[in-house]
Amino acid sequence: MAKLSIADLDLAGKRVLIRVDFNVPLDDRHEVTDDTRIRAALPTIRYALNKGAKTLLLSHLGRPKGKVVPSMSLTPAARRLTELLGRPVAMAPDCIGGEAETAAAKLAPGQALMLENCRFHAGDEANDEAMARALARLCDVFVNDAFGTAHRAHASTVGVTKFVPLSAAGFLMAKEIEYLGRAMTNPNRPFVAILGGAKVSDKIGVLKNLVTKVDGLLVGGGMAYTFLKAQGMEIGASLLEADKLDVARAVLAAARAKSVTFMLPMDHVIAQRVSVDAETRTADSTAIPAGWMGLDIGPKARQAFATAIRGAKTVVWNGPMGVFEKAPFREGTFAVARAIAESGATSIVGGGDSVAAVTQAGVADRMTHISTGGGASLEFLEGIELPGVAALSEKT
Repeated sequence: MAKLSIADLDLAGKRVLIRVDFNVPLDDRHEVTDDTRIRAALPTIRYALNKGAKTLLLSHLGRPKGKVVPSMSLTPAARRLTELLGRPVAMAPDCIGGEAETAAAKLAPGQALMLENCRFHAGDEANDEAMARALARLCDVFVNDAFGTAHRAHASTVGVTKFVPLSAAGFLMAKEIEYLGRAMTNPNRPFVAILGGAKVSDKIGVLKNLVTKVDGLLVGGGMAYTFLKAQGMEIGASLLEADKLDVARAVLAAARAKSVTFMLPMDHVIAQRVSVDAETRTADSTAIPAGWMGLDIGPKARQAFATAIRGAKTVVWNGPMGVFEKAPFREGTFAVARAIAESGATSIVGGGDSVAAVTQAGVADRMTHISTGGGASLEFLEGIELPGVAALSEKT
């Protein structure tokens, strides 16, 4: 990795500000219900503490829109982190200003302080210079371990880097850059990408970029029906973005020009409504009746997709194959998850639904890398430079 890593730094006695992604779900009792993101940051936090850093942790939670919203306080995250670390994590009443600076000044080497939600200040999302300078005053070194926010140019991800001597990637950030970067620049081949989800419009840039990089592109989910319609097939009441038919045709033409295997489902699980008790049938792509909609890939498609995945050395997956939240329409997504797990390929899974799918299918531990940033990983796959990564210090 061309960027400086936390492992390259001398942290002993230094005030280290670590931007983490603790945007975690809370229940009515203000308890963390899913600590995946907190656990993902543990290697970086533990490393800093063990190296004798005065460790300041910075995150957002929810969308308070620049106002103090008590229900979006990071206190529950600090409590959960205390449990996971087995050592106390103090809570600051703010992330900038006198109170934050006083709390930070009291830290001893090897102690941790959770700063309050940075989005309680409108200056964060505005990448306000005054806020960036205020954050920089708290620390000697900045470490960004929040890949999930790397596609946002905020004061807590980009602005602060302009006013500190060194800005480095945490272990989680470095891992994301390493796996996604290798897939996009120097993958073991064959390289197969699987894209799903509802809309072509959400992934136009990703489709256009991946078709120049991969050996095979498998498309499922609602977006597949715009591609099928673009090829002249009748898709019944299936999801269609009529204004994206030309985009679909252009992607198909680009795949042909590059000799990329472009695979669409050849059969589907169809229903007349999206419901767990809906009547379902299996229909070929050439025979989806009027009034019926495709809601999952069918058995032939599952088998064909699995065969393509088994032949790959690198697999990137973003987006489910159908409405997998409903039991009758989840088997296609689960079949893809199992095929990836059994492929032996370097596998990179991104996007909330895909991550949920590999977890529910019981194969999450067999994926090489599960990305923590849905939007950030999509922009990376689109070939867009992520501001939060670009702002880090170069390795010399």
